[in-house]
Amino acid sequence: MTVWPIPPEKAARDAGIAKAVAHLAAGRLVVIPTETVYGLAADATHGTAVAGIYQAKGRPAFNPLISHVASLEMARRQGLLNSTAEHLAEAFWPGPLTLVLPKAQTATVSDLTTAGLDTVALRFPDSAITCEIIARLGRPIAAPSANRSGRISPTTAESAATELGDRVAMIVDAGPCRVGLESTIVACTGDAPVLLRPGGVSREAIEALLGRPLVRVGQDVGDNETSKPMAPGMLASHYAPDAAVRLNVTDIRDGEALLAFGPNPPAGAKQAVATRNLSPDGDLVEAAANLFSFLRALDTTDCTAIAVAPIPHSGLGEAINDRLARAAAERG
Repeated sequence: MTVWPIPPEKAARDAGIAKAVAHLAAGRLVVIPTETVYGLAADATHGTAVAGIYQAKGRPAFNPLISHVASLEMARRQGLLNSTAEHLAEAFWPGPLTLVLPKAQTATVSDLTTAGLDTVALRFPDSAITCEIIARLGRPIAAPSANRSGRISPTTAESAATELGDRVAMIVDAGPCRVGLESTIVACTGDAPVLLRPGGVSREAIEALLGRPLVRVGQDVGDNETSKPMAPGMLASHYAPDAAVRLNVTDIRDGEALLAFGPNPPAGAKQAVATRNLSPDGDLVEAAANLFSFLRALDTTDCTAIAVAPIPHSGLGEAINDRLARAAAERG
């Protein structure tokens, strides 16, 4: 496994991109950077390569994968964009928004990528290096978060290496992820757009653009072994550290680590075995960017549990609370 920090020199940069493309074209796995989290990438049209993602992650085969594209034109070859989807793509792509669409007749992504569904999840990431890799490959890449299934998503190349090690051929290191929270997922398969997963684009921003509210599916997607999620990241237990997670705490118990938010910590904060504050100023954008790395840091301490301070549900707080609820869910 090679970790490749992106160099400033064009010749060295081009050589590294060519190496990543060669690995993908040969059916091997490559960790790629995006603005959201680091992704575990394979050629989305290559069934055997996609199977390697499931094997490396220990991921249930019924959980669909997002296919990443490098242009709107590439997206149109894979999915059918209605007027709402076109509007959303024009406004938020490239960026942290995934659209679930009916498969186009010209779609080339493998059935394993879509987990046998007649829809495809597509995203145009806001990462120049990753888009160049996709464009040179000439095919979409499937790229769930570069971690073992259900674990904390990596926002640095180092975290991805810790999670996957020699299960991948190459890790492209572009530094810490700017957004640090997975993409928002919106289904555009019927008359009304449906919010399947909150993420890096807030519900408010989408609703303001569309001039109408989004429909929201239920949070409980059922048993991890039998339910078939409509989109990635919808399993009830997900993004989980090894330690138990306790939410909306007002006091800290003996042996707990504290994930704080804002200037006013819960009672007993000084007795926490370790503390990370997502944003001392109460900035939800900063909190989103820090969420996974701080959970990962607290999980390395000798704590009995991770106690999480209350976080507002407005804006990106909806997505933060969604991830925390899944991290705290009962595990099978």
